[in-house]
Amino acid sequence: MKSRAMFGWTAAVWAVGVIGLVLAPVSAQAVKPELKGKFEILKDETSVHQPGKVKIIEFADFYCPHCHHFEETGVPLLMKEFGNRIEVTMVGFPVIPGKLPTPFDMYEQAKMMGKGDQMKAILFRTIHKDKLDGVLDRSIRSLLIKEVGLDVATFEAGMESGKPAKLFEEGRKWGERIKVSSTPSLLLDGNIKVDGANMTPENVVTIVRSILEADAKK
Repeated sequence: MKSRAMFGWTAAVWAVGVIGLVLAPVSAQAVKPELKGKFEILKDETSVHQPGKVKIIEFADFYCPHCHHFEETGVPLLMKEFGNRIEVTMVGFPVIPGKLPTPFDMYEQAKMMGKGDQMKAILFRTIHKDKLDGVLDRSIRSLLIKEVGLDVATFEAGMESGKPAKLFEEGRKWGERIKVSSTPSLLLDGNIKVDGANMTPENVVTIVRSILEADAKK
């Protein structure tokens, strides 16, 4: 995977560009009349929608600056707009070549220990603000683990078990299956894909709001 979305935030608009590969058109029309916005319905994927709540899977790369920007601006905007009516979960999907998978494994281990969101924020900060995007050795990891509030020995034992790496690989294969070609990309309720040029705040908010409004009419 050699392409990624150029993700910027200017006047509340996500400006998207692509490096490497040209994205396929993603302006599929809604197959359900009550849903608004631009998205792609994945016919081979099953909807996991629960009335009154939209589950958002964010496919992202810890090394991608646009994913970092989305975490700092996009996710807070969605949470402010919809609150507990949405659930946002990141799935690691590497697009930057030549990088080690350690941050992805650390994130998965932290999720299993109930601190996934906290570790995610610290990892993005460490890589993009502290500029530590090389090897996250044990000494650096221990500082980050303690900052999250987890026991270092337990955390490292979990890392060595191979379970985090397996979960990361499962997430990567999921992204490949639904043909994620840039990061960040979103999967709403299991089968509504939003990526590329459709990744604007107005469009994402429109889609989520239309899903919730459709629920209210039932």
